[in-house]
Amino acid sequence: MPGNTPTGLLPTGLARGTTPAPEGSNSEAPETEVSTTPGAAGQNGRASAPHLSSASHLSSAPHQSMTPPGRAESAPGPADTAPGARRGKPAARRRNRTWFRIISPLVVLVGWQLVSMSGLISQQKLPPPSTVLHTAITLITTSNAAYGTLQGAMLVSLERVAIGFVVGGAAGLVLGVVAGLSRLGENSVDPLMQMLRTLPLFGLIPVFIVWFGIGQLPKILLIALGASIPLYLNTFSGIRNVDAKLAEAGQSLGLRRGETIRHIILPGALPQILVGLRQSLGIAWLALVVAEQINANAGLGYIINQGQAFLNNSVIFVALLVYCVLGLLTDALVRLLERRALAWRHGLLDH
Repeated sequence: MPGNTPTGLLPTGLARGTTPAPEGSNSEAPETEVSTTPGAAGQNGRASAPHLSSASHLSSAPHQSMTPPGRAESAPGPADTAPGARRGKPAARRRNRTWFRIISPLVVLVGWQLVSMSGLISQQKLPPPSTVLHTAITLITTSNAAYGTLQGAMLVSLERVAIGFVVGGAAGLVLGVVAGLSRLGENSVDPLMQMLRTLPLFGLIPVFIVWFGIGQLPKILLIALGASIPLYLNTFSGIRNVDAKLAEAGQSLGLRRGETIRHIILPGALPQILVGLRQSLGIAWLALVVAEQINANAGLGYIINQGQAFLNNSVIFVALLVYCVLGLLTDALVRLLERRALAWRHGLLDH
């Protein structure tokens, strides 16, 4: 009787070891035989599955997708299993590079201390870092009639640099864009800027005193003039170095001139503009030293002048080191802005 055999409980197609065709199909699917010969499982010491269990397995998962012959499913790699690890590596490398940038200044300070302690140079001429640190703490904690306080001088100098840099940087950026985008702008602006960048700032001090007096205005104008030149030169060069084929491609896609400037030219010139921004900040700090020679009664330049008048080199070194620290901090801010604005760019050492 068929009911007494195991195959009598199964559909006819499965009893013969074949899979039934799907319902509603217009064409018959080829019958797939289920092998009952010992395979890899039999070679591992296990008996092959009987005909009934093979048929039951096929009937329990009729819609399971079959992998085509000769094509294996790819196993998830390390990027699929741990995407956060790959994203975390660049951030870790950036943190390590930040710490590495502190090593060289620390080495210079240690060498400076050793040279001063060894007596190779008189401590009157080159006070050791320990003496400079003690002087800095004294200037911070006490208000001296000759020097004032260090934090007060820093705030005055930062205000002058901020106003002068904003004015000069904005002027340099606008003039660089105007000169870079047109021949008329280049012929009108570039000769004047090339003339101004050769003028020594110290030579302009007596002229600015006659024109603007000895107040805050000539100091800010000197800083603005010094900060505008590097940003102008780099903006002009960055715009002119943008590949002309990119602009032609944008015009062929229907971009208007304003859209081409905003989406193609300025992003292409952005790396060099940021280089000019870093240079402008450095020149702004140098121009501050010159500007505070104009009858200043507060600021880091004023402290340097007072230290020179009283023959106190440790006070002079305190002001110079504050210049260095502030310059390093402002440069770090620009580098952070550069990493955010140029996240799409990968340099030679970013791998």
